[in-house]
Amino acid sequence: MGESLIDRHVGFVRALREAGVPVSVAEGLDAVRALRVIDLAERKSLRAAYAATLVKRPVHRPGFDVLFDLWFPPVMSGAPAGPGDSAVASGAPARPPGDTAKASEQTAELRARLAGLLTGGSDAEMREFARAMVERFGRQQAGPGRQNWFSYSVMRALSPETLMAGILREVLAGRERGGLAERAVRDQVNAGIRRFEDAVAADVRRRIAEDSGVERIARSAVRPPLDQVEFLRATRDDLARLRREVQPLARRLATRLAIRRKRGRRGRLDFRRTVRASLQSGGVPLTPSFRPPRPHRPELVVLCDVSDSVSSFAHFTVLLTYALREQFAKVRAFGFVDTVDEITRFFQPGTDVVDAMTRMANEADMIRFGRTNYGHALERFAERHGDAVGPKTSLLILGDARSNYQPPALDTLKALAGRARTAYWLNPEPRAQWDTGDSVASAYAAVVPMTECRNVSQLTAFIEGLA
Repeated sequence: MGESLIDRHVGFVRALREAGVPVSVAEGLDAVRALRVIDLAERKSLRAAYAATLVKRPVHRPGFDVLFDLWFPPVMSGAPAGPGDSAVASGAPARPPGDTAKASEQTAELRARLAGLLTGGSDAEMREFARAMVERFGRQQAGPGRQNWFSYSVMRALSPETLMAGILREVLAGRERGGLAERAVRDQVNAGIRRFEDAVAADVRRRIAEDSGVERIARSAVRPPLDQVEFLRATRDDLARLRREVQPLARRLATRLAIRRKRGRRGRLDFRRTVRASLQSGGVPLTPSFRPPRPHRPELVVLCDVSDSVSSFAHFTVLLTYALREQFAKVRAFGFVDTVDEITRFFQPGTDVVDAMTRMANEADMIRFGRTNYGHALERFAERHGDAVGPKTSLLILGDARSNYQPPALDTLKALAGRARTAYWLNPEPRAQWDTGDSVASAYAAVVPMTECRNVSQLTAFIEGLA
């Protein structure tokens, strides 16, 4: 391998790690060994070799593909790409200098070509067409000698989503509309539109990388894997995707707590088996026998901070609480800001989660003055709902332990934790920020074990650590 390829390999592996894809030194060396036995001019083989040695989970593959296209762009394997691309390369007419009517006519021809690619074009043809369209529509001058590249201007010029009606008329000519044939064509066209959007975005990223440097664009081009998206920074789309992660986590949490219960106590004395065993020792019951404990789903009480400072985390914890209801014998959930209210009633089986969260925000009595007050919320919980916590209950507190410099009510928390079978606290803030400002994390952690829980990966590790 030449020096330039070594540099690209090292930079690529570093970029993967910075994007949250775990790549060990041994795996990086495995990738180098794999490169020795493939044709480096075959970009498809190069991608496959890197993916086989560096990617371990499907959730990491999208980020890997984005970074691979940046570090090993098509131009490296001889594909016709670069600032010198012309629309003619893919059968597209050149932009006329000032004839608006002619420009509209040629745009219509480009849209017709795109319509054909959406239903029958290969990936290579789609990428070549996308490169030409980025060259034609995606460039905008940013000053003397400078230019920017944008995906939205390409999509606005061609509007692929508006091609559906014409494609359906052409493909389904003379056939009944609304049946399986139409659904199949719609699915094919929608998949083609996504392929075109991805190809345009990839070429725009490549051109920006050529102008600004691949390291710079790599830091912003890849979203972190879903399991590493921080709850406090999660977007609405992130929370929608996280819903799929909630159910298995809820099942595992219930299983782990049940295991701890079984290990923590023996069953009742089995008098008959004990007497029968004592016959071997002359009637002396040297070895008592116990009945196996009855299968019992644990009970759970969840206290959720739903203040604005942890709003994204609160959304996720409410989703988790909703899923936990199916796994525990009894779940009671309470939300608080500066006072507390039970929110279990909003999450009955079969209820839409979004509707339930909307009702909770409008109907639940969790706010007096609008500023988080953990101490007052704990005192009101102990006063109004203290009987919810008992020797069969696991207490789970979810919040950042920031109480606006109000008294923390540590004695109240200690009494609640003492009545519960187990108690845990999950804090969505980085540990380095605990005890800064109005945080009283360490004081609460001295009463209830507190765990940093910023993303799904850390939540999974917490659940696995319960065994």
